[in-house]
Amino acid sequence: MTLPALDMPPDILHAVQADAMPIKPFIRWVGGKARLLPRILPHVPANIKNYYEPFLGGGAVFLACASRVSGRSRLADLNEHLVAAWVAMRDHQAELRPLLDWYLANDSKEFYYEVRSTIPVGFVEKAARFLYLNAVSWNHLWRENSRTGAMNVPWGDRSFKGINDATMKSIGEVLTRADIVVADFREVLGTATRGDFVYLDPPYLPVFTRPDVEKEPTAKFNKYTAKTFEMVDLIELAKICADLSHRGVRWMMSNRDTESVRELFPNAEIIGFTTHRSLAAQSRREVEAHLSPEAIIIGRV
Repeated sequence: MTLPALDMPPDILHAVQADAMPIKPFIRWVGGKARLLPRILPHVPANIKNYYEPFLGGGAVFLACASRVSGRSRLADLNEHLVAAWVAMRDHQAELRPLLDWYLANDSKEFYYEVRSTIPVGFVEKAARFLYLNAVSWNHLWRENSRTGAMNVPWGDRSFKGINDATMKSIGEVLTRADIVVADFREVLGTATRGDFVYLDPPYLPVFTRPDVEKEPTAKFNKYTAKTFEMVDLIELAKICADLSHRGVRWMMSNRDTESVRELFPNAEIIGFTTHRSLAAQSRREVEAHLSPEAIIIGRV
């Protein structure tokens, strides 16, 4: 990773240099921040007591700055399949490895749809199924039916590459000091105190561009579970962020740079830039512009 040529305090510069080779995420997640780490890491505190990330996803930011955390990392997500994968990587690697090898040996288009239609019984089986489907689905997307909760993304025309032993070992070591739960952000952030750091990467709300025909979102990034993330949730999250600042907790959020987002965070520092989006690379219908406005929102304490 090439670090940005930025002016920053010596302690932050040292921390960024220390994580110049961050642990690569083992989950490809839509909206993941691996490519934006050079933008994000300079704004993460060099020394963190406890780390909070309630929209975990692929965990690129957590993995990149885990070395800065002296206490515990509190990780959460509402997607129970995703959380199962993280917990299995921490606690059940011996049982997970042969299942991943089995998926690798049987991988095919027909096999993908067969696996997608099944309901795993055990916890580790659920984790392995998630890792397989996420790896070979269309654009690594995980989307659930709002009525049944079933994963319904088509095959992505790619082969399953598995997860190598070195990656599993490094991820497992980092997670020994992490608590990982299925929980809403409202439940997770109440215990953060001064000295802690909160990173927030909520699902980006859809942008509507065809009011004259039908409200067709240019991006549907808010349906990772059967329960979608809506504007009312973002408004409540903004209130929680204001409370975090009042309590002296440092926090940072990634979001789409829109007027409504800026209005929700009037007292925060907002750094806007554009980034490339490629979610629709396998679709004939473009669902989002290739250059997309991105914002890093930094709470003031």
